[in-house]
Amino acid sequence: MATRAELMQQVLRTLVSTTPDVEGAAMVTIDGLPLASALPSGVDEDRVSAMAAAVLSLGERTADELRRGTLKQVYVKGSEGYVILMQTGKDAVLQAIVGPAGKLGMVLLDLKRAAQELARLV
Repeated sequence: MATRAELMQQVLRTLVSTTPDVEGAAMVTIDGLPLASALPSGVDEDRVSAMAAAVLSLGERTADELRRGTLKQVYVKGSEGYVILMQTGKDAVLQAIVGPAGKLGMVLLDLKRAAQELARLV
């Protein structure tokens, strides 16, 4: 029988392989610890996890300070694409690396589905 981490890994691999614009994904704790990942080679899982926690913390504080309610997603747009963080349950976040030509509507739909599946595994 597969472990919880292996099941999370499978969800992430499926997300990356079936959503053309998603180049990589990771599931991390809100404290910045990696739970599972399907990242491109050469990308440091620990560093990605720590950065996700930092960005998520800033997003939460900003949403709270500006009275925007509970944080749901954070987008970072660079010249080479996007990084999207999506809350996945109470204690984890799904991080996706998306190419510059990404169709965000479709990507967000697939991320939402993956996040729901991952939330059940956390």
